[in-house]
Amino acid sequence: MLFNILTIFPEFFDSFLSCGLMAKAVEAGVVEVARVNPRDYAQDRHHTVDDRPYGGGPGMVMGLPTLVAALRGLERPGKLLMLSPAGRPLTQRLAGELAGEGALTLLCGRYEGIDARIFDLFDIVPVSVGDFVLSGGESAACCLMEAVARLVPGFMGKDASAEEESFASGLLEYPHYTRPEVFEGLAVPAELLSGHHAAIAAWRRRRSLETTLARRPDLFDATPLSNDDSTHLRGVARVRPGRNMHIGLVHGPVVLKDGKVGTVSLTNLDVHDIARVSRTYGLGGFEVVTPLRDQLALAARIVDHWREGPGLAANPDRAEALSLVRLHEGLDAALAAVSADHGRPAALLATSARGPATMSFAAARELIASRPVLVALGTGHGLADAVLDRADGILPPLRPFSDYNHLSVRAAAGILTDRLLGDAL
Repeated sequence: MLFNILTIFPEFFDSFLSCGLMAKAVEAGVVEVARVNPRDYAQDRHHTVDDRPYGGGPGMVMGLPTLVAALRGLERPGKLLMLSPAGRPLTQRLAGELAGEGALTLLCGRYEGIDARIFDLFDIVPVSVGDFVLSGGESAACCLMEAVARLVPGFMGKDASAEEESFASGLLEYPHYTRPEVFEGLAVPAELLSGHHAAIAAWRRRRSLETTLARRPDLFDATPLSNDDSTHLRGVARVRPGRNMHIGLVHGPVVLKDGKVGTVSLTNLDVHDIARVSRTYGLGGFEVVTPLRDQLALAARIVDHWREGPGLAANPDRAEALSLVRLHEGLDAALAAVSADHGRPAALLATSARGPATMSFAAARELIASRPVLVALGTGHGLADAVLDRADGILPPLRPFSDYNHLSVRAAAGILTDRLLGDAL
């Protein structure tokens, strides 16, 4: 595997290439590294590689003449990559793809970046090592080189080691232990001392699943799980932030079809389906709000039928979901009930297909993890301005760039809850 590194700081890689497995791989010829300095292709006596940006602004931009000359001077350029926060995320899967290439060329930008016309002249794939900004691409290039080189045959002392590391199976790795068997009262798990290979393998799989669930549940979105895996995960005791979240289904005040503000009738399907969403995601409760006494009485009959009446015997699962439903004459009463449940004031988050949003989904997830929250959804044509104005935050529309934003409220409740609490965020 040949790595061509285009950098104005070739000395940056001295330490990286002179220690550890990377040094051994270079010495053994498993990995070859060529450092190319674009300054060597400059035509002026100052070896200039940058210039001021068109359009003004701070900083400098790396120019094309030296970079293009350096790229065209490579004997084996292979696949061209640019380290950039705007690039494709560097994952284990991408590292595996790149390890199959015979040569890679890594462009390390500096200053404010590289003249964008470089992409018109060459087929370059931007790659990002994370959502943060570095002073240049050199640090990122080291990450990419090591991630890829480890997968090249002959790099690892024992190739099987790479197969069991984090992300190799799509999950995080299980924890490791070594001697002494007991240290300051902390013992090595008994399963690892049993000598029973199947039991050890099962323990490692379970711990890998548990670690992934706790730290990176998003990985499950792309990782196939067996029935045993799913059964184990369902049985894992876990404190879910969902308990802090309550859904509020507001029937008034809402916007009516004619644009006026009023109250709409509740529907059996909304109560049923949103209750099932609430139970599936482990919410703290489902608060149904309507100022109409006859509608409260209707909702009470629906709920009682499933919680205490004939519906309980026919479908106990439905009763379990409907047990989360509470009825309120107004939004203030719903907020007070949620606050009383948790012993502290609840925040109110509003939803609107019209926008504009005042709180991102990421910020809402952080809020839900730290305090009780009532997420209000409006029936009819959405929550009235009076509700939006008093909210601690307004969430973005589910499809902000669509010209059609007319989901049913129960469909919106399911999508919204998954976006805020889903295991694959």
